[in-house]
Amino acid sequence: MDSPGHRKLHDASTPLAGGPAILTALMLSLLGLWAALHFRWGFGDALAAFDRDLPPVGRRLAAALGGALGMALLGMLDDRIELRPAPKFLGQLLIAFVVAAGGVRITLFVPNLAFSYVVTVLWLLTVTNAFNFMDNMNGLCPGLGGIAGILLGLWADLGAQPPVACLAFLLAGACLGFLPWNYPRATAFLGDAGSHLLGYLLAVLAILPSFYSAHRPHHLAVLAPLLILAVPLADLAWVVLLRWRRGQPFYIGDTTHLSHRLVQRGLKPAGAVALIWLLAAALGALAFLL
Repeated sequence: MDSPGHRKLHDASTPLAGGPAILTALMLSLLGLWAALHFRWGFGDALAAFDRDLPPVGRRLAAALGGALGMALLGMLDDRIELRPAPKFLGQLLIAFVVAAGGVRITLFVPNLAFSYVVTVLWLLTVTNAFNFMDNMNGLCPGLGGIAGILLGLWADLGAQPPVACLAFLLAGACLGFLPWNYPRATAFLGDAGSHLLGYLLAVLAILPSFYSAHRPHHLAVLAPLLILAVPLADLAWVVLLRWRRGQPFYIGDTTHLSHRLVQRGLKPAGAVALIWLLAAALGALAFLL
């Protein structure tokens, strides 16, 4: 349960059920998809395309889903006993390293394994914590997760990568399915389990598709994930820089986030969240111009 307190807008204890809800929806959907593939249930040409494209990314998808479970469990533990920053960060670091070792890695055209590991781990940690920081107002984080999931799914689908597109769309569906319980009034919160799961999976979904390929021979296409995730990344950079300049630990929460500033300028919380959703969708749409 999340109890009312400093910086919190709610006035009653609220269950932190979002993480388990989204994880359950995602895993049950993947189980249904596995059953459809295994028992050859319908889908026609789509099933054949999925069957053809799954083996090349199967190992990386398995590593990604294992990491998702690890991040969700770490978040659940934090929701339960409120971990100190150091052990929580070490848990995130370990999961990110294991996932990178499983083949989910960024190269950025640099043929160096050590470089690939470092950049991948930094990316996974950054996006995971960006969503963890962004979970500060009803509906904000699951809404951003749904928007980013749809955009990353469209990108993967246009690049003829059905398994990656499927995972992205399933994540978007799980986020949007939870949203009515979290926005505009919340009967359940996302919790650290949910924000860790969303941030991590979106970071992975920004790695799995081939942004630079024969379909997209322009090197600038690798910047697409930065546009799709621009809002949470910019918010993270802003609050960390501001806290550093004030001489306070960057992991101690405050009311300097974009959502808080919009409310301070007169918007209702629900309106501020909707405006941020619109901004995220607009910036993400620009990625397709690359």
